[in-house]
Amino acid sequence: MYALLSDFIDYIEIEKGLSNNTTEAYRRDITYFIDFCGESEITNITRLHISSYIMDLRENGIAPSSISRKISALKSFFRWACANELLTSNPLSSIEPAKLPKHLPKVLSMNEMNNLLRQNLNPTEKVIVELLYSCGLRVSELCSLNINNINMKSKNIICFGKGSKERLVPFGEYALKSITDYLSERDILINKYGLDTQRLLITDTGRLMTRQDVYRLIHKLGESLHKEISPHTLRHTFATHLLENGADLRVVQELLGHSDVATTQLYTHVSKKRLKEIYFKVNK
Repeated sequence: MYALLSDFIDYIEIEKGLSNNTTEAYRRDITYFIDFCGESEITNITRLHISSYIMDLRENGIAPSSISRKISALKSFFRWACANELLTSNPLSSIEPAKLPKHLPKVLSMNEMNNLLRQNLNPTEKVIVELLYSCGLRVSELCSLNINNINMKSKNIICFGKGSKERLVPFGEYALKSITDYLSERDILINKYGLDTQRLLITDTGRLMTRQDVYRLIHKLGESLHKEISPHTLRHTFATHLLENGADLRVVQELLGHSDVATTQLYTHVSKKRLKEIYFKVNK
């Protein structure tokens, strides 16, 4: 099955255009299953293998969300195998997806967001915070952003989300200023280290900025608010603040790059929860 896995990874990477991070996640999850099954041929895999695998994951304390992700990866793998006539039936066809508890995303209040932006941020820090919050970019989208993806005149960004889906995201004056200030800083770094790259974000040491760099920065900034936050917290905050200020759900869906509006719908629950909190603070 390892050889088939290699073919499947080529398929989702080349034909479906999935990102390196996504394809590596598929590779890890499916490899985990193949290792569990030992030397079994794909034609010998039955529903019993799948059930035993799920039970093993549960007994090893794997989180329900991780189990759901692993099963989703296997379903894609076996669907591909059936489509290529490597199997006559799919052993996962009758496996029901696990029902996961819906956790409301963590968001910052308007005051907390303002306090974060009022910190003494350097140009690199400021542009990262602005693009995550003002544009709702995913951290992977931010780190892969190129100079030519940004149109300063029309104030919009072309970014490539999950599955390499392209979307246009507008930005305002605050983000425009932060990008302008950062580009001057970036020119200094480009000249200092003799770099030849279109990538927007560069570290002070002349490296292309990684997701881990951004995570560390946002985590550190959150300490001043006494909050555990991540880049995704700012994306959640972006969506919630838009809805709280009357933005249409479908518009927010487009800005976030959600393929299903049901994913965006979760933010309406956040807004309702926050409205209740405000109400009961005033009306004790």
